[in-house]
Order: sequence, then C-alpha cells, then structure tokens
Amino acid sequence: MTFTDEIREEADRMWEAILDHPMVRELGQGTLDEAPFRYWVRQDYVYLIEYSRLFALGASKAPTLDHMGTFADLLESTVTVEMDLHRSYAEEFGIGEAELEATTPSPTTRAYTDFLVRTAALGTFGDTVAALLPCMWGFNETGTRLAASGESDDERYATWIDMYSGEEFTELTDWCKGLMNDVATNATESDRERYRELFVTSARYEYRFWDAAWRQEAWEV
Repeated sequence: MTFTDEIREEADRMWEAILDHPMVRELGQGTLDEAPFRYWVRQDYVYLIEYSRLFALGASKAPTLDHMGTFADLLESTVTVEMDLHRSYAEEFGIGEAELEATTPSPTTRAYTDFLVRTAALGTFGDTVAALLPCMWGFNETGTRLAASGESDDERYATWIDMYSGEEFTELTDWCKGLMNDVATNATESDRERYRELFVTSARYEYRFWDAAWRQEAWEV
C-alpha cells in the first residue's frame, strides 16, 4: 500500500468537508455571490506568490537533478503562466492587477502561507512535498467531483471547475502524489508520521481558506 493510499481516508474526510462547505456547493451550482469569490481570487493571488517560494525552496532541497528541474519548472510556470492566467481570470470579476497587488493577506492566508514556507525552509524535501500535496490534491478532487455533479450555471465558475478537473491539472496532481509515495517509501516510521501530520495540517488550511473567503475574513484591529 502506498503512502497516499494510507492517508486516503483522512484525505477524503478533508475533501468531503470542503465539498460540503456552502461556498463550494454554491460555486458548483453557479449560484455563488460574487463578493466571496472576488475575495477568494484576491487572496489566492497572494497565496500564489508564497506558493512560488515553496517550489524555489523545494528545488534547493531536491535530492536529484530530475526533481530539482521539475520544481524549477513549476516555479517558472507558476510565476509566469499561472499568475498571468490568474490576472486574466480576475479581470472577469472586475479585479484589476493593481487591486490584486494591493491585497492584504487575511489572517488565514498569512497563517497558511507562513506554515508552508516555514515547513519548506526548515524541514526536509519530504516535508515540503507533504505540505504541498493537499493544495494540488484538494483542488483536483474538488474540481473533479463538482464536474461530475453537473455544469455550473455560471460560466465563470464553470471555467474554474474545468481548470482543476482537467487533464493537465490531474496529471500534475498524480505527479505530486507519486512523488510523495516515492519519498515515503524509504522514510522512517517517524518521518512518515511527520508527513501525515504536515499533510493534515495543510489540508485543514485548505478548508479554512475557503471558509475565510465565505466569511470575507478581515483583521479586527
């Protein structure tokens, strides 16, 4: 049994909680109000900047040249292609580049990205992969299950679902799961337990990221 098979029950519990969240349910139906999604788009832009640092740190700790090259490619792709796509997508909701750049990280965004970068900076390569996996796996599961439940009535939300349920993102998710399994194969039992804890923490933040957008979370003072 692979490591991702071992954590599948915990992962499914996280994905089910996300899919049951009212923001995700309404996104899938196409009935979601723009305000929380506009919030999500702005916060996700901030997240992507820190997410890029995760790939940079992963490349620096990669045990092989192949892994180093892959993480370097992911860094370049995120900084250029994905962030450009995010800017274009944001424009569909009336969010310009200046507004994206001026976004203040919410408490949840700050906590989540600090957790990811700290894990990558202080932990092992395996720790980085474990913390990275829930973002890819969670979005792919969410997109795939929403796609299976029917077309969203809002074309803009349907585009989001298509992106994360599509072949390209599914392949990226499968690659990350495969990498996690490779790293865990020769790991000690204590390492594997640490990977599990990092995965669960990151997956919990994925849920909170949706919830923060739904509540349009802000700093109180």
